[in-house]
Amino acid sequence: MAEQENEQPPLVINMQYTKDMSFENPNAPMVYGEIAKGSPDLSIDIDVRPAKLQERTFEVVLNLQAKAMNGDKAAFLVELDYAGVITIGEQVTKPEDVQYLIMVDAPRHLFPFARQILAEATRNGGFPPLVINPVDFLSLYQQRMAAFAEAAEKEASAKSEGAQEAEDSSKPESAEA
Repeated sequence: MAEQENEQPPLVINMQYTKDMSFENPNAPMVYGEIAKGSPDLSIDIDVRPAKLQERTFEVVLNLQAKAMNGDKAAFLVELDYAGVITIGEQVTKPEDVQYLIMVDAPRHLFPFARQILAEATRNGGFPPLVINPVDFLSLYQQRMAAFAEAAEKEASAKSEGAQEAEDSSKPESAEA
């Protein structure tokens, strides 16, 4: 029982904070009348950027970008870097488990706070609050890993083709009679 009480959790969020934030309302006040006529086109981009601080301590930055366009005019542009400093427990030894905690679990914990900040920023900008639906960070991570694997495969293929071409060009051409 004493061992269970002293066991460190696999992921500890030491602190979290707004690292960078920008809200632009470039076409105010005209945009409010235009938006009343119809909903703007909204695009949202989400990224996770980890950085190692110490042996088992990382900063995980959750980047959220939202752009609302009304035709060719921007209604608003908002970008938020919301970060957390996390520590990975000693019991987590496999690199793939560490990666999972950094790229999936940590952003999952940070997301509700970042979503609230974006909702307040858009509301304070004179728009309805932008409440982003929950994000499947596991799927986002898997897509990222698949893209890295594909890029590595293409790079390896290009290198082997280049090596083969170099080998072929260094062979003397035989003169046939």
